[in-house]
This record gives sequence, C-alpha cells and structure tokens, in this order.
Amino acid sequence: MILLNTKDLGDTTFDDPHVLPALQIGYADGLKIIAYLNSTLNPTATLSFKGTVIGGGRAPVVAAFSSRGPSKESPGILKPDIIGPGVNILAAWPVSLENKTDTKPAFNIISGTSMSCPHLSGVAALLKSVHPDWSPAVIKSAIMTTAYQVNLKGNPIEDEQLQPATVFDIGSGHVNPSRADDPGLVYDILPDDYIPYLCGLNYTNQQVGIIVGRNVDCSKEKSIPEAQLNYPSFSIIFGSTPQTYTRTLTNVGKPDSSYDVEIVSPDGVIVKVEPKKHVFPKLGDKSSYSVTFTRTNKGAINSTTQGFIRWYTADYSVRSPIAVVFKD
Repeated sequence: MILLNTKDLGDTTFDDPHVLPALQIGYADGLKIIAYLNSTLNPTATLSFKGTVIGGGRAPVVAAFSSRGPSKESPGILKPDIIGPGVNILAAWPVSLENKTDTKPAFNIISGTSMSCPHLSGVAALLKSVHPDWSPAVIKSAIMTTAYQVNLKGNPIEDEQLQPATVFDIGSGHVNPSRADDPGLVYDILPDDYIPYLCGLNYTNQQVGIIVGRNVDCSKEKSIPEAQLNYPSFSIIFGSTPQTYTRTLTNVGKPDSSYDVEIVSPDGVIVKVEPKKHVFPKLGDKSSYSVTFTRTNKGAINSTTQGFIRWYTADYSVRSPIAVVFKD
C-alpha cells in the first residue's frame, strides 16, 4: 500500500509501523504518482531496496506539525525561538510495541514537538552543567544566537512544502549545541526585567504577582513595549512611525574582544544600529546599542518580511533575527 500525503503534510513522512506492507510518500512525489497512474491503462511499480540513506542534503526540514509564529499573545516577541530534531526520533520506550507481556520494551520511533522539546531541554541542561552561573535567559540567548539557518547542502532550511522556511517557521534557526557552549556574547534578562514587560502587556497586579512570586503594583512600574525586552531577536509590528529599541550585550567569550556589526535589513525597512562596534576588555563586561527601524514603503496589510543583525569577530558570530509585520 502506498500512502500519499495531503497538501498540508507536504514532505513530512513518518516511520510508523503498519499492519500490512506500506510506505508513505510526500505530497509532491504523490502528485507524480497520480499523474503517472492517469497517464496509462497498465501502470506498473517496482520497489528497490537500497539500504539506509544517511545525510540527505535537504535535512533539516521543518515538519508540518511544527508550531509557527507570530505570537498572538505577545506579537512583539518573535516566536518560535528555535527549532530542533522532532521527526522520526529513535529512543527508549517503556512498553512492548507488539502488546506482548513476555518481551522487554526497547525502542520506538515517534515524532512531534514532544520529541523536539526534550532535545532543546537536554541542550539547556548541558549548558547549565558547563556554565552553572548562566541564567535561563543567557542559556536561551546562547542557543538562539548560535543557531544555523542552512541545510546540509548549504541552502536555506526548507518547510514541509520544500519552500524556504521563514523566520516564523524557524525563529533563530536550528539548534547547534556545540556552538551554543561558546556563544561569545549573550543577551541576559534578570527576573525583575520581566515586570515592566508584563505590566506593558496590561496584566493585572495580581497576575504579574503570581508570575514573579511577589506583590507588584504596575502603576509604580515603568512599562516597556514588548520589543524593548532584552531578547535575542526582534519582532517589529509596523504602522508608519519609526521604532527604536535598545539591547545590552554581555561578554562571555574572550577578554580584549572587539565586535563589528552586519545588518541585513528586511525588505521595505531601514535598520540603523548605533554604535556599530563594541569593545569588551574583560569577561562579563556589558555594552548596549540602539536599533531604529524605519519603514520605507507602504507594503500590504499583514505582509511580512525578515532580516537580521549579527555581531561578529574572527571567532564568534552572534546573530539576532528580525521579523517585521506591516499592519497598515
């Protein structure tokens, strides 16, 4: 039996156990099979087993079930943050796949965000073990700013339709654990830094207090726009007015380091960064910069575009994606 994917599943296929001989075909290949069936009165097929193929050039590909952005609850924070392995993951399994009681459970292959989440959680745990002084925000920053955006062929990561994935598909990109261990610079966020952000989202004092674990009076706090949070990415919801935000970098790489900036502005937007160079004499030194986003064309309502800011030396690359939504 040949199972042909629907359009929404695209090229995402699963290694499911079937009760009869079967294989699953991606949507594009399925259309080719249907076209062939309709072209002849006597279609034939041959199965050729060539063993396991490792390192397909298109990997990694965003799965059809992968959560997409933008965030509805907080559109000024880019989501998703990151992507990780989540399709056809081989791992230990607690029960018999054959529903037998006389066999020991061993392994299973399953897919889902429940597979990618433990990959990222494991990376975070490894980073915390190597860097016990890193905060959760620093760990997230290290993971996001060192992610990669290309597949094994060196082309942009694709989605399940085999089209270039957008920033709302992959966020910062695919997790790269070895680079995350030594990110160079990080964007830290202290617990109290979230209070102006939460108050700016118009949460009640009680709701904010539950989140931060103490009493909070938002009328006495200086609320900030969502995009002002010291996050490792930018999500800009544009009307017609220019927007300026600040970020603070912390050096966790090498002392006596100097970083320059690369700017790839989203289409229809001018991105200005000041200053364009940061010098860090010591580990732990901090330095801030401002980013101004100016719209240069009208753009269709709810259309999107993307770019990035990258701080770099000969040894480090610290990349922050930019997502833009034109609202009017």
